[in-house]
This record gives sequence, structure tokens and C-alpha cells, in this order.
Amino acid sequence: MIEIRPVEPISATVEIPASKSYTNRALLIAALADGECRVENPLFSDDTHYMSEALIRFGIPVEREAAFIVSGTGGKITAPAEEIFVGNAGTTMRFLTTFSTLAHGVTQLNGDKRMQERPIGDLLDCLQQMQVRAVSARGNQCPPLTIHGGDVSGGEVHLAGDKSSQYLTSILLSAPYFANDTTIHIQGDLTSRSYADITLDIMEAFGVRVENENYQRFRVAAGQCYRAQDYRVEGDWSSASYFLASAAVTGGEITLTGLNPNSVQGDAQFLDVLGQMGCEIEKSQEKIRLKGNPLKGIAINMNSMPDVVQTLAVTALFAEGETRITGIGNLRIKETDRIQALATELSRLGAEVDSGDDFLAICPGANLSGTEIETYDDHRMAMSFALAGLKIPGVKIKNPICVEKSFPDFFDRFGKLNS
Repeated sequence: MIEIRPVEPISATVEIPASKSYTNRALLIAALADGECRVENPLFSDDTHYMSEALIRFGIPVEREAAFIVSGTGGKITAPAEEIFVGNAGTTMRFLTTFSTLAHGVTQLNGDKRMQERPIGDLLDCLQQMQVRAVSARGNQCPPLTIHGGDVSGGEVHLAGDKSSQYLTSILLSAPYFANDTTIHIQGDLTSRSYADITLDIMEAFGVRVENENYQRFRVAAGQCYRAQDYRVEGDWSSASYFLASAAVTGGEITLTGLNPNSVQGDAQFLDVLGQMGCEIEKSQEKIRLKGNPLKGIAINMNSMPDVVQTLAVTALFAEGETRITGIGNLRIKETDRIQALATELSRLGAEVDSGDDFLAICPGANLSGTEIETYDDHRMAMSFALAGLKIPGVKIKNPICVEKSFPDFFDRFGKLNS
């Protein structure tokens, strides 16, 4: 457990670590390329460790130095002899599910207790449409999974778009190595579109083109190959959100480096969200600067930036009036049920909270007081509720080690604010 000490308005400069989303995509793409790739400035965390170790089990040489050095095998991979365990790394589980179809033989994928509760049936259904035998071992449409790989036909598949864009990404990343052109038809609206944008961006950087028809149809021509190269991972806007919000809630100033101001990451929009709440913003290629001002509550659809919902929800404790967040139904199948977890912990701090299937409404409450925050083994619960401790005495974060999933030295950097 770690206690967060209240601070005066902060004044700090922080270098932001690399993007987990880009790092894990880059690792898998590099494994499929024909030749050596250097994934430079990667994020080293639990999730990227699970991905790199899994690739090694598929017969892909991966070395970790200052960069990941991946010797891709041009789509020729070997099914692992033993089960691959990925903890609660959602991107690793989802991306490897389709990747496994390229390996002749049987691949078994498993994760921790929470991963065994996270649905993946829509992705399995897509693979089955391509005549791939991919099943939930317990028949509940969740891991553990058994996948019989070999030659994948590709073709026309239909995918429900309302639960996770990671299912789409999983198919897209491996589709260049299917036997035929692949067209993915999205049923309904695609949730978290910005993560599909990350996928298309990095695939293009490695030489593969995807036709995107208004996020309703995605077509990947067969015969394309990823180009082996050096690739530098950009900074993570999800991680940046906690430091931007620290200035917002304390009325201080923060300067962030290591970010791409023109990033397609949806969480880059969080900067503008804080602007709507009253903060002053300056952007350049070299740095991002935010100055906190008195905050006001807002109403906003956060479907395009789900990973900063928790950051906004805690920031709302210090805003005047209600903050209403909608379009977040898929948060219920993340590392924990994030809507329920937020409602519970915000209420324990003294906020007035209302929640439903896909919304959360927060009013600050007249008397906020510190408490021990349950993190539910969810890295983003730990990091977002640390913000509350900057203003409220007595906030203690339980199980802070869970941040190793995406930001291992978060509390070291966070503790240096205003130090």
C-alpha cells in the first residue's frame, strides 16, 4: 500500500514512457516481417513482457536490450509445445489468438482468473467463419483457448463491433498472411475506433495497406508482407493523462515531453477534454504544457478514449458541477468492471455517483475524505486514484504494484511532482 501526500499546485516537467498499444503491435508485426526489426523506445512492462515471451515460444527470436530486437520469420511460425500464459494482458491474448492460426499445430492460450472471465467469443466466431477451429476450452467464450492453426483462407467475415476493437486489430495484424484477400464487415458501430486507427497507422508504417470504408468494412489484400526495419515507438497518451490531470486538479503547471502532438491515439484528445473543463493548453512538436484553472463539470462521450475515463472520473471530484461520461459500456469487460469499480471507490471518497450500462455521472460531494482505495488489480484504477491524494489527505492506494502492467515506475515519477 502507498499513501499519496497532498501537494501545493505542482510545477514539473515529466518525460512520458512509450505507448503499450504501439509496442505490442510493433512486436507482433516484427515477428511476421521477414528479417530483423529493432523496436526502439519500447515500453518495458508486464504486458509487453508477456507478448515478447510468447513470440519466443512461437519460434521467433526476440532479444531485449535498450530496444526489442526481433528476427521475423516471414509468417512461418511454429505452434508452441506448451500452453502460453499471458496473465491479464488483453492485447496479448487477443492479438495472439489470430496470430496462432498461422502456426501449424495446436496452440493453447491461457491467462489469470480475470482473463478467464473476459469474453473473446466474437473473435472466435470470426476465425470459425474462416474455417479455423478456435474454441473456448470451457465452452464459455472466454479463455483458455485451443486453436488449431495452419493455412488460413481469409475471405469475407462479419464481426460485432460493440465490445472491443481489439478483435478487429487481431484479425487485421495477421491478415496479410492469409491465403486470400480478407474483408471484415463490422456489424453495428465499431467501439474505440481510435485503437483501430493505431493499428492502421503502424501497419502502414511497416508497408501494409488496409482499405477502411468508414469503419464498416476493412479490406486487406493477400500477398502483402511487413517490411523489416527499425521502428521507434511514440509516447503514451494514456500515461500522459495522469500528469496532465495532476496539474488540472492542483491548479498547477505541467510540461510533458516524449509525446507526438499529432498522434492518432484517441487518448490524445484528453488534452482537449481538460481544456473544456477550464485548463490552458500549449502544444508544440517538442512539448505539451498545461496550466490548471478552476474546473467545471462537463458532459462527454468517451467512446474514442476509454483508457482515460478513470482519469477524468477522478478529476471530476474537483470540478464544479456534474461530470457525465457516456459511451463507455465496454469498460465493463476490461481488467475489471471499471464502471462498477469507479462508482464504488468514488462514493467511498464522498462523491455522489450514478451509473448505468454505459454511463457514469459524478458530483464532487461537499465533504471528500481519504480512504484506502481498492484497485481490483487494475493498473488504471491505481494511477487515476493517485490523483485524488494530491488534494485529499489520507488517500492510500492498495496493491500499487499492479501498475507494472503498463507503467512500472509510475509511482516513482508521480512522487517527484513538486519534489
